[in-house]
Amino acid sequence: MKSCSTGGSSAEKLIKQRQELPSEENLYATAEVLKALADPTRLKILYLLKKGELCACEIIDVLDKPQPTVSHHLTLLKNAGFLKWRKEGVWIHYQLSHPDIMELVDQIINKIN
Repeated sequence: MKSCSTGGSSAEKLIKQRQELPSEENLYATAEVLKALADPTRLKILYLLKKGELCACEIIDVLDKPQPTVSHHLTLLKNAGFLKWRKEGVWIHYQLSHPDIMELVDQIINKIN
């Protein structure tokens, strides 16, 4: 490890900090989850589902976007663990897997603004 001219105790502190970092695998998984939130359409979907379960067709109608586009966003949110779903006939109904996730999103937004 390269060291600045700050001395040995600083280098030891940095080595300890590096050892305490989450694993690359955990950091990658966290980045993927955060990427799922980094899109206005996906945030809109989460806000829509904050009030409760909706059918995919309802989400498509509210967003006024093509079905493949909405399905893509729903899949990303599902894969990131934000959504639960159930099939009823040909339609899929979605809800937040953890309703408190929106409180966290609102806290992040409030901290930024």
